[in-house]
Amino acid sequence: MADLSNATIMCEKCNLKTDKGYIVKEGYKIRSWNCSKCNTRYEHPGDLQELRNFRELKKKEFNVKLRLVGNSYAISIPREIIEFHETMEREFDKMVRLAFEEPDRLSLFFSRSKR
Repeated sequence: MADLSNATIMCEKCNLKTDKGYIVKEGYKIRSWNCSKCNTRYEHPGDLQELRNFRELKKKEFNVKLRLVGNSYAISIPREIIEFHETMEREFDKMVRLAFEEPDRLSLFFSRSKR
């Protein structure tokens, strides 16, 4: 099936070819097509669905157990989070970064980029 991002989109108001671009919403890069005449923007429906899925997952709170494994402690990351991340990244690196941000806050980063 062809990807919508490769299609030529015509503005339904002006009937002119739109320009490809993107916008960032909540850290997500949403592919879009913009009409330079009337400023109408069309956003990629697949990208919008992924953003909705993220918002739903973000609302959930997970309780996980802290376990002693050798000289380290371990937690399990719920499958839902890993599966969501795998669908977003295409290539899933099993190494993650962990940062101690505040006395009661740890952050886990799936990407290699620095904060």
